[in-house]
Parts: sequence; C-alpha cells; structure tokens
Amino acid sequence: MFYKSTRNSEVKISSAEAIVQGISADGGLFVPSEIPSITMDEIVSLGDMSYAERAAYVFKKFLTDFTDAELKFCTESAYNDKSFRTADITEISHLFDGTYILELWHGPTCAFKDMALQILPYLLTTSLKKTGINKKVVILVATSGDTGKAALEGFKDVEGTSIMVFYPQDGVSAMQKRQMATQEGKNVTVCAMNGNFDDCQNGVKAVFTNEEIKQKLSDGGMMFSSANSINWGRLAPQIIYYISAYAELVKDGEINAGDKINIVVPTGNFGNILAAYYAKNMGMPVNKLICASNANNVLTDFINTGIYDRNRKFITTVSPSMDILISSNLERLLYIMCGENDAQIREWFGKLASEGRYEVTDDVKAKLRADFAAGCCDDVQTKACIKEIYDKYSYTLDTHTAVAVKVYEDYKKATGDMTKTVIASTASPYKFSTAVLEAIEGTAGDMDEFDKVEKLHQVSGYDVPKSLAELKDKDIRFTGVIGRDEMKDFVLKSLSL
Repeated sequence: MFYKSTRNSEVKISSAEAIVQGISADGGLFVPSEIPSITMDEIVSLGDMSYAERAAYVFKKFLTDFTDAELKFCTESAYNDKSFRTADITEISHLFDGTYILELWHGPTCAFKDMALQILPYLLTTSLKKTGINKKVVILVATSGDTGKAALEGFKDVEGTSIMVFYPQDGVSAMQKRQMATQEGKNVTVCAMNGNFDDCQNGVKAVFTNEEIKQKLSDGGMMFSSANSINWGRLAPQIIYYISAYAELVKDGEINAGDKINIVVPTGNFGNILAAYYAKNMGMPVNKLICASNANNVLTDFINTGIYDRNRKFITTVSPSMDILISSNLERLLYIMCGENDAQIREWFGKLASEGRYEVTDDVKAKLRADFAAGCCDDVQTKACIKEIYDKYSYTLDTHTAVAVKVYEDYKKATGDMTKTVIASTASPYKFSTAVLEAIEGTAGDMDEFDKVEKLHQVSGYDVPKSLAELKDKDIRFTGVIGRDEMKDFVLKSLSL
C-alpha cells in the first residue's frame, strides 16, 4: 500500500513516510493508493477481539509496511485501561429503539480525539525508526478545542518530539482552555491566537509549506509533522471505531451481519465522518452518512448544493469544536469522488484560497447525494435537544453530540428512514458544563467552571472524570496570545531558530 498526494497523484511513498511528513510538500493530503476491503466474515470475527486487537487487524490493511509486532506494540500501548476509563475503550449506549450512541470520549482528555491521538505518537516514533530519519520532530497543531489537548497529552515528553498548539483565544470552552493552559510536559508549547480556528489552521499550513522555515528547521536538525487530521496517522485510527462498533452490535445481537446502518457524525473539519466513509468503502454496510453541523453550516450547504462557500459570517457557538468554515478533510473525499483527478483538486482548492468558493461537477454532486445527507442546527435547538433527551431518557449529551441527535431527528422526519443508526458522541458533557447546565436547568448560575462541573455531576449523576477534576489545582503555564500574522515568528523563536 502506497500513499499519494491529493494534489499530485505521481507522489508514491510508504505509510511510514506519510505519517512522518504529515502533509505533502505540494500542500495536498496523503491518501492510500487504494481502499482495502474487509469482508463481513472478518468484521464478525472482530467481535471476539479486544479493541487493541481490532485496531491492529484493520491497521494491517492500511499500514502494510509495518510488521505485525510493530502494530501490536502501537495498539496495545495506546488502547488499554491505563489510558481509557473503560476496558472496552469505547462504549455504546442504547438511547432509544434502533438508535445507538457511540461514546468516543472515555480517554484521558474526554474527547473523541483521544481515539487517534493516544496512538499517533507510537505510530510516529515507529515510522521515524522505519524511515531512518534522525531528526527532532516538531508537531504543529491548530485546534478548535479538543485536538489540542489530546495531542498535547499524547506527545508530552515523547522523546525526539516537540509540540506546539495554537487555538482561537475566544473560540474554545473554559474547560478546553484550562486543559491546554495547564498542560504538563517539557516539550509542549501552547499559544492562543486572535482570530478563529480557520485562522489557526491556515497559519499552521502556511508554516508547514514555507520553504525558508523548513530549511531553518533542517539546518537545526528538526522537521515538521502534524497531529491534525490532515495527517493520515490521525485519520486512520478513526476508521477503526466505526468497524469496531458494527462488530459489537452484531455480537450483541442488535443487528444481523450484513444489515446496513446509518452513521451520524457532528463534524467541522470533516475528518470524523470521512473515516466512516472509508469504513463504508472498505465493505462495512452503511446506508447513509449523515453530516451534522452547527450554525457554521458550510458543510450542510455543500452536501446539499455542491457549492462550497466560506464567504459567510463566522459564528461562535456552544459547540466550538465545530466552529470551522474551511473543512480540510473534504479534499480527500473529493479526490476520491472525482476519480483521483489531481488537476481538478488543485483547481477547486485554488479557487477556495483565492475566491473562497468552488462548485463541484454534476457527477460529484450525484455521488455526494448517494452517500451523504446533511443538516444543521443553531444553539437554541442544540440546547433544546439536550433538555429533551435528558428529560426523556436521563441521558446527558454534550453540545456537539446534541447537534448530531437533533440533525438525525430532523432527517428521520424528512425521510421516514428507520434504519438502525449509530451516532458518534464526541465529548464528555463536562467539557461544556456551562452550556449543558443552561440547557437542562435554564441557567448555569454565577459559579466558576469547577462549581459548574460539580453542579452538573449532581444533575446528571455521571462521575466527573478524574483528569478534569484535577485541573482545578494545576498551575496555569501558558497565557500567550499572538496576532494572525505572528505565527511564523513565534514558531522560530520558540525553537530558538
């Protein structure tokens, strides 16, 4: 299995090289040369395996240059009860008939990003050894809240690495900011930026592809890589939990082998739902992939019209991890759907950069409608959904999962589709205590963040994750804020270059 760039199909590198590089030199994203298949018999057999064993089995199809021993080391090091609060790594809650909540937030930072970022450091360090690269790896991360903390936690004090995380100053929750500002580790740096997530993401990409900066790093014995989902090593682990969930539902007798399911994903950068698309194209039976957006509904509009237009007001919402107008992973999907036409990708994404919009072909529009449905909701609807589910089922949703539930309910009403459905639950409600309390009780009261956590504990009955409770007594380490045009200088100064 080789990997090529979405903007240059002539690129041909190993998975280890793709993981180390993070992004192609031409600005494209690495994709596998083909999508491997998985049979129903294989999926059923996964039901008798541990999560780490399931992960190694699926990884072997994509990371063919890794040995069985290397994959076992990576998966068993990442997916264990030392890192995750549940032995099953993920949990499936039966919300109501035929609807299942796939809880992906039982890792150390209480967000679905842990599913990939607990294993990425092992994949990266193994890849470095395999490629014979003897340089310090500088990990650059743009975050809308959850990726940053998960990446920091995964890479803290990992030998041979340094990690820098940039987040929008006013675009994350109080708990997310606290998680990053108190991060421990000798090799970590965190900085806020005046702007939104797209500004952070654009800044990171600009630094990544700046030849002058890359040369300075090389002269200093360093190189860049990424922990965002632009890195294939971040995206590949997300494919696994969808296949694992299907195997688990078959094992539990909730579905029969071969039954199609719907998958609903709250997403902003499109990586989480793209992973489900890969799982479907490997052979996992999927009816519809339902893309759920908040008020920043650029993806909803795109899937419904085929026109991607970021020229719109950016809205700060109670589901901040989805406050994104430039969805990076969409490039991988469109590369597949346009027949791996790299010239077409360069044209579309060149227009996105210069004009802020592009329109795909009628053929791609038809493919989008065949695989995807899309919907969106605003903060009022999000909070109303949290309240409704809490009152009906005594189940507490976080703000992002509530967007997915609301969009799914709208989809069912519009289509009458009663296919059994898995909804990806992306974060613990405790990461967004203010909004969740406002939804359930009408107000969050005049309390600090940790009093709100305690109040939500009383309301929900859920145990407060230890990693969040301990933040109260941790020292604030990072308070810096930079402007949109200062990232280059900040990175070089931080690296003493």
